[in-house]
Amino acid sequence: MASWLADTKLKYMYIHMNMYMARTIMVSNKCYEELKKRKGDNKSFSDVIIEGLTKAPKTGEGLRKFLGVLKDDKEYDEIMAKSKKMWAEWKEKAKEYA
Repeated sequence: MASWLADTKLKYMYIHMNMYMARTIMVSNKCYEELKKRKGDNKSFSDVIIEGLTKAPKTGEGLRKFLGVLKDDKEYDEIMAKSKKMWAEWKEKAKEYA
């Protein structure tokens, strides 16, 4: 075994083969176990890797740009006041049927 390989914590090697090419990659035990867990019985390792590379990360940035946008908005405040009143009325009516 190559000396550089003996010093690593790698134990798994994944070989993907199809008609045109085969590629070998080496991953750590932790990475392999995570890939194996996400793969399940119905996906290939390649499917899991491609999904991970193509899915946009969930950072919350899309929501952060709207944070506080309704602060001091009179229309929003009116709508919320009406909604709270309507919910309170609904809760009282619901008690009658319970």
